[in-house]
Amino acid sequence: MSIIGTIVAGIIVGILARLVIPGKQAMGWLITVVIGIIGALIGYWVWYGLLDKGDTDNINWIQLFISVAAAVVLTLIYTSMTRDKVR
Repeated sequence: MSIIGTIVAGIIVGILARLVIPGKQAMGWLITVVIGIIGALIGYWVWYGLLDKGDTDNINWIQLFISVAAAVVLTLIYTSMTRDKVR
């Protein structure tokens, strides 16, 4: 993955993760992108590292699903950690 591709994938994954979670998350767009990038890297690592799947010519939907799921978990962790500080 290139740096630009990782950032673009992170933006997409971060936005999709925030759309999946109901309610409002108290986090800005920068944290969304950072969590999305981490989720995209986790999805890449699981798909290519753990599952040992090869490249595809089209969009890899399973890797995208894994990335969004990872970003959802990371978003929930982040919001639960920062929610206590706001109260």
